[in-house]
Amino acid sequence: MRTPFGLQAFFDEATSTITYLVWDPVTRDGAVIDPVLNYESQSGEIATRSADEVLKAARKESVEIRWILETHAHADHLSAAQYLKARTAAPVVIGERITEVQSNFKPLFDARDLKANGADFDKLVRDGERLRLGTLSIEVMHTPGHTPADVSYLIEDAVFVGDTLFMPDYGTARTDFPGGDAATLYRSIRRLLELPPATRMFMCHDYFPPGRHAVAWETTVAEQRAANVHVRDGVDEATFVAARRLRDAELAAPKLLLPSIQVNIRAGRLPPGARDGACYIRVPLHTHSEAAAKALSIPLR
Repeated sequence: MRTPFGLQAFFDEATSTITYLVWDPVTRDGAVIDPVLNYESQSGEIATRSADEVLKAARKESVEIRWILETHAHADHLSAAQYLKARTAAPVVIGERITEVQSNFKPLFDARDLKANGADFDKLVRDGERLRLGTLSIEVMHTPGHTPADVSYLIEDAVFVGDTLFMPDYGTARTDFPGGDAATLYRSIRRLLELPPATRMFMCHDYFPPGRHAVAWETTVAEQRAANVHVRDGVDEATFVAARRLRDAELAAPKLLLPSIQVNIRAGRLPPGARDGACYIRVPLHTHSEAAAKALSIPLR
């Protein structure tokens, strides 16, 4: 039996991100999960193509967007949450432990404009909390490990897992960001995999592993338990943690890490404008060279 709600997915090729528009077919109340703000790093150009596609789809389906749901503060794409909020008046929602993520990054970016207690977001949600979407219920599942604030959203017999799991042939999310932890991620994933086997799972990203050429974002609990290359049934916590840490040590920083974090800890709001009226992304400099650190007065890392 298929999930009794409307669903449309939008794949952003530049960041390998999937945004979802879900809605109640009875009331036409809708929610957007993990919206993307287009950003060209070479030129600094911001665009709203991806978010406008979501709005266009909502108009076509006569859907009123009531919630903008973030699974976490993403490190690989900028959030279009504030743009969508301006167009729809829908509140921006994220897990309550976003305050820890903000505290981790506020000094790095000198983000003194951040509001207290996570108030850049309209609603902070906790594990087990439920949001109404017309006649539907959205249950919040706290699924930390990638970051402390990660949540998944369970709607009827489908769960939107953010950066916890990827498709079975790609595995699981990295855990080497501040506040991330491989053992915590393992436990979050096992909790997700305790959902009924037929539960549909919707990914936040797809990275085209070797041997597959088509983008994919939907699987099931049963498929993940049988075939996930990192965390299928039979892989214990110690084995997963060792493999995850080894893989994380080989990963480069995401291309859009610095701009993404600065925007996303502000709920999709851009950093405050400078005296000249322009908006700037900060790029903190550091070096692994003791000589360069001393000569240039930059941090040694």
